[in-house]
Amino acid sequence: MKKLLATQIGKLRLLGFGEAISWLLLLGFAMPLKYIWNEPTAVRYVGWVHGILFLLYISQAYKVSQSHNWSLKKLATAFAAAFLPFGTFIFDNQLKKEK
Repeated sequence: MKKLLATQIGKLRLLGFGEAISWLLLLGFAMPLKYIWNEPTAVRYVGWVHGILFLLYISQAYKVSQSHNWSLKKLATAFAAAFLPFGTFIFDNQLKKEK
């Protein structure tokens, strides 16, 4: 994990994993609790964590795009990945190839 935190791409990868896991928890755990069992508390907390991770991921993707001279298309792909379940997991395969 220390190795990932040492680079901008590594930080983006970690944020991508955290964002994807929080998104899946929100969709698969918190939302059913709210809409099936009328328990909205989980959405409040998981949604809050997911929102912060989402913003950090978007911010880090922009930083990486500037430092690694990404094309607008690649930056848009990084942004789009954050909106899709498993999207940042899939985008991570592209990030592994970068140094």
